[in-house]
Amino acid sequence: MAPLDDLSGFDALVVSPGVPLNTHPLAAAARAAGVPVIGDIELFAQARADLPPHKVVGITGTNGKSTTTALVHHILKTAGIPTLMGGNIGLPILEQEALPEGGVYMLELSSYQIDLTQTLDCDVAVLLNITPDHLDRYDGFEGYAASKARLFAMQSPDHDTVIGIGDAPSAQIARGLSAKGEHLTKIAPGVCMDQSNWPTLQGPHNAQNALAAIAVVKALGVSEVDIDRGLMSFTGLPHRMEQIASYGGVAYVDDSKATNPESTAPALAAFDRVHWIVGGRAKGDDLDACKPAFGHVVHAYTIGEAGPKFAEILKDSMRVDNVGTLDAAVRTAAANAKPGDTVLLSPACASFDQFRDYEARGAAFRAAVESLA
Repeated sequence: MAPLDDLSGFDALVVSPGVPLNTHPLAAAARAAGVPVIGDIELFAQARADLPPHKVVGITGTNGKSTTTALVHHILKTAGIPTLMGGNIGLPILEQEALPEGGVYMLELSSYQIDLTQTLDCDVAVLLNITPDHLDRYDGFEGYAASKARLFAMQSPDHDTVIGIGDAPSAQIARGLSAKGEHLTKIAPGVCMDQSNWPTLQGPHNAQNALAAIAVVKALGVSEVDIDRGLMSFTGLPHRMEQIASYGGVAYVDDSKATNPESTAPALAAFDRVHWIVGGRAKGDDLDACKPAFGHVVHAYTIGEAGPKFAEILKDSMRVDNVGTLDAAVRTAAANAKPGDTVLLSPACASFDQFRDYEARGAAFRAAVESLA
């Protein structure tokens, strides 16, 4: 018998969020033996009683969770509150030193991490949105939405919840939590805000992210003055609508973190004349979420596994070349772009066909752009 054929004597099986619980034989063996399958966030949750008094903010959603997590983290630092950021962003939370009393742990939580967590009672829990993603890991879209909802099932009734209600699944989750009363904040879509003083928080999607962040820090007792200072001084995230260069009046923007069409759509809408680099390992069969912004695209350059399929989808809406590689896309786009145009890497796809992760893809884009100089 192999060492892990019988898990009956184990307290728990601790796995990476990358392990597919629906197909991996070890996960099935653990379930058969009645052994919990957990991740590092659950280990953190179980260790909380031994930490100095603190609070935990958990942020999930298909899109915007990295920006919102980093924004709350920044506002807290601006206000002088000790804070750490971990989970699905930066260093794993267990690799970091514990905070002093009064600190706030900021956790960006993917659905995979929530699946591996049973006892995380967030002082403030946030759901930004739910759109189709990661469906290879779930029993349909409903299973994916149910995974997100578990973040609130773990919460104490008097802890605060913030939910964006711009999509039907999120709105349904919010309705199911109406008994929370004053502890439930709903973020409605389309709220007009003056974002002119927030240079890295432009566009309707960032208005939603900012509203969610404001609700979180208000629940934590941060003053209006510190909130305003934090919003104005936030520098944004690498690989998320990050302008990395401007040559000859052409801007080059790295949005490599846009790994599905829903997260690419706001980036396309943010610029008037876009040379769009799109493709990779597709998470779906269409680019429908991006259609409202197709009028901003003057030329598309498709890359990776999805390149041929995306070129076929886009050919009737815009000029498109299936160039295959990111380096070729940058060179071709640079040759075609005119002053005032934007060359935008916003792939609407995962990166794993050609790169280690979205960060490596962003770094390759930067290298290709810098080689133009």
